[in-house]
Amino acid sequence: MRHVFGVVAAVMTAVAMAFLLLPVLAIFLRIPPGEMVAQLGSDVATDALLLSLRTSLIASALILIVGTPAAHLVATRRFPGRQAVITLIELPLVMPPVVAGIALLAAFGRAGLLGGELGALGVSIPFTEAAVVMAVAFVASPFYIRQAIAAFEAVDPVMVDAARTLGAGPGRTFWRVSLPLASGGLAAGWALAFARGLGEFGATIIFAGSLQGTTQTLPLAVYAQFESDFDAALAIGGLLIVVSAAILLAVKLGSSWTTRLLSPSTSTFRGAPSA
Repeated sequence: MRHVFGVVAAVMTAVAMAFLLLPVLAIFLRIPPGEMVAQLGSDVATDALLLSLRTSLIASALILIVGTPAAHLVATRRFPGRQAVITLIELPLVMPPVVAGIALLAAFGRAGLLGGELGALGVSIPFTEAAVVMAVAFVASPFYIRQAIAAFEAVDPVMVDAARTLGAGPGRTFWRVSLPLASGGLAAGWALAFARGLGEFGATIIFAGSLQGTTQTLPLAVYAQFESDFDAALAIGGLLIVVSAAILLAVKLGSSWTTRLLSPSTSTFRGAPSA
């Protein structure tokens, strides 16, 4: 029975891997590499790539600035309603992206909850590059904040208490102790949030539209090219796969490096040469 179970498990693993890899391979086998590179040189692909990188970097920077102190607070404090706060942070993870776009439109659209106030200030967000940034930040932020909470929770409280005992204030302890010790988890969370934002589609097309050079990101360009130029859609899709794979690889290599760095046997972490 033990051998039978092993064979069954191996077969199921092969089936799962084939199911997951076959569609990916089909993209790269469908169009020759030379033609794929040529397709990526089109105005549509170039505009979408630059816009996606720009908006994703801006959104991820905002997520870092706002999400890091928020995650640290949630991770290090116990207060009434903490689980409700974590649930609200995680909600966009399970919310359909199209619903997220409608929610953003209902909040910041011209007829939305804050539309009157924004209009009075001469601000119109929907169908602009700012709308792309907001859509990306909305759907991607939970990936970073949830990972950041776990990273700060994993910080050894003895190290934090030692810093406070030596006279370091909360801010200094955060910058000199908590943040460096949690940096591996924070980097992994940022990379996942960046990858999620780069592939965002549903919330963006509802809240920002798909205007080439203005709001059309890479996923929206794939959708726009699907009917008119299937090869171009394949090329852009292949580019997204390559970028996503590179981010995943970087996360894994970074996590491995951080694990070795923080190993008790590694003198670098303790900041002193080994005796």
